[in-house]
Amino acid sequence: MEDERLPQPDSDGIDLVAVLHALGDPVRMRLLASYADGAEHSCDPRHLGLDHLHKSTVSHHMRVLREAGVTSTRVAGRNRFVSLRRADLDARFPGLLDALLASLAPAEPPAAAEPRTP
Repeated sequence: MEDERLPQPDSDGIDLVAVLHALGDPVRMRLLASYADGAEHSCDPRHLGLDHLHKSTVSHHMRVLREAGVTSTRVAGRNRFVSLRRADLDARFPGLLDALLASLAPAEPPAAAEPRTP
């Protein structure tokens, strides 16, 4: 049995408005951060740090990301594996993913001021 992909837009069909809409949700931004490592991820909410959400809710968020062209889902039997379409998104919208992912990084604390000498 050959692996297959769930329906997703072609790389030329990825629309900026759809991508921004898909990423306009905190849960989907968390998924983006998880997928940014370049690996394939199972759909198990526990492995994604989303075990507080119902499985159907997580599936909905994954579908929104896939239909917008942000992710790709590979089907292998009863299993599904999700990966970020980094190359396609970088080609269509250079710098977008880097900016979004940088916004998720914890801010560095400000440097302590040097004590003044009288």
